[in-house]
Amino acid sequence: MDIGVLGGTFDPIHSGHLIIAEEARLKLRLARVLFVPTGQPWLKTGRTISAAAHRVEMMKLAIATNPHFEISTVDVDRPGPSYSVETIAILQRQMGAEAKIFFLVGWDSLAELPQWKEPDRLIQLCKLVAVTRSGFSRPDLKALEPSVPGVTQSVGWLDIAPVDIGSSDIRKRVAQGLSIHGLVPEGVEGYIKEHELYQQREQNLTA
Repeated sequence: MDIGVLGGTFDPIHSGHLIIAEEARLKLRLARVLFVPTGQPWLKTGRTISAAAHRVEMMKLAIATNPHFEISTVDVDRPGPSYSVETIAILQRQMGAEAKIFFLVGWDSLAELPQWKEPDRLIQLCKLVAVTRSGFSRPDLKALEPSVPGVTQSVGWLDIAPVDIGSSDIRKRVAQGLSIHGLVPEGVEGYIKEHELYQQREQNLTA
């Protein structure tokens, strides 16, 4: 059984995330796609992340109409920084040996692979799927090979029309009192309004 995994802070989840997940499901013929919100992302320590409870609730609203989408709270349920290699290892144990994991990552994230924890082990645990990311160039796998031996054989490509929607832009628009209609599912838009999320302009709005 082939399972897609899409991780991120999802602060908030937006329409772009859903498009990527559905494109991956169809093109890679995945049985389902698992959304995995990070607890404490080690590469994003420069800003405050919204409470996990808010992020998870928004995700539930966003995927409610797609029976092929699920959420795993494996990262938010455990303390400490979230490392992809540990997350994938836990998910593999939970799903069993018969499950093959396709880990969806953006071009920008793939380019940073040598900085990740145990990248050599990660590429043994799953198939990395590099997804087109607006504003970034396609990574050169040969350039990554010296740092992560075997990466050229461990990465597949998911070429889709770039989705120019970012969580940081959504937070900024909310803080400025601008509309986010269409950028997030209606349920997520309502949740943000109801709970007055992102009202204060953040000091660091990086996604």
